[in-house]
Amino acid sequence: MDLPPVGLGTMGIDDERVVRTALDAGYRHLDTAQIYDNEAVVGAGIDAAAIDRADLTVATKLWVDSLGPSAVRPGTEASLDRLGLDAVDLLYVHRPRGDYDPEATLPAIEAVRDAGLTRHVGLSNFEPDQLAAAREYVDIAAHQVEFHPLYWREDLLADARTHGYPLVAYSPLAGGRVFDEPVIRDVAARRDVSPAAVSIAWVTSYDPVVTIPKASSRAHLEANLAAAEIDLTDAEIERIEGIDREEELFPE
Repeated sequence: MDLPPVGLGTMGIDDERVVRTALDAGYRHLDTAQIYDNEAVVGAGIDAAAIDRADLTVATKLWVDSLGPSAVRPGTEASLDRLGLDAVDLLYVHRPRGDYDPEATLPAIEAVRDAGLTRHVGLSNFEPDQLAAAREYVDIAAHQVEFHPLYWREDLLADARTHGYPLVAYSPLAGGRVFDEPVIRDVAARRDVSPAAVSIAWVTSYDPVVTIPKASSRAHLEANLAAAEIDLTDAEIERIEGIDREEELFPE
């Protein structure tokens, strides 16, 4: 998939005006999930914005209780009903657990795609061996994972590069922890930008990584979009890579 460098992660957003503001500011990739309990909010924001649907990528994720073969289609249809859409552009398996079984779940999701309810199938929070197993049944359009200066996986990045799909980085600010990281703060001070901007610039410096930070105010929404335009030097990227601190926020 050809995804923009920065999209909007909507976990915790409960006001459709935030979604509408994001679209007005230039966002064209919206990411939600059944477990976020805000698909209707995202749908209302889309409906209120003057955006051509063809120009917008909307992604949602099936939760672990919608992954049984008989649950995939009704779960997808329920999400579409809440979003107010005929189809999403990207439908993820949120986590490979619960009712997930690659031999049963993924053909059911392929059937949903063939029926026109989603244009692409994605995976989220998978390990390399799980990705390999999934490739037996689906073409992976994107893999969404935790990726930020305090936690990132070279093996998952390598898999995305080898197999030609975007890695969608969630929590690029490490839940706000990057604001307290001395290396990030130093690079930000030298460039006269925020630690958030440096973190997003670092995440998007890796090909083929895109990111979906959450923001609510227009100022932060616009700043996150602009951060992807910051061109970090090789030395700055290496300094951030070398941070001796690991904090995984959402372990599987």
